[in-house]
Amino acid sequence: MSIPVADNGGVTEVRFDDRGLVPVVVQQWDTGEVLMLAWMDAEALRRTRETGRATYWSRSRQEYWVKGETSGNPQWVRDVRIDCDGDALLLIVEQEGVACHTGQRTCFTETIPDQST
Repeated sequence: MSIPVADNGGVTEVRFDDRGLVPVVVQQWDTGEVLMLAWMDAEALRRTRETGRATYWSRSRQEYWVKGETSGNPQWVRDVRIDCDGDALLLIVEQEGVACHTGQRTCFTETIPDQST
């Protein structure tokens, strides 16, 4: 499945995978910090664009969730971008509080050790 986007010189649609999902990288608007990775389907993307609040599809719970609705740490969407292949999105957000369910600012706090030594 795909949905059209504004033609900005090449990619003209979001290409969802066989489950109807697209990965979404979430980035803080003013620092460039990568906050998290989530998933959207076409409805979550529509809701996000319509409300300005990041709305995702939970693969484990099989339901929509609005970031911050239960945690009190909302994401206000400033921009939605699509990658050059049309199969991934970048949400530029204003994150209030922490982004990760662990209580960390970002979900990307762990480093994979170098196994070559």
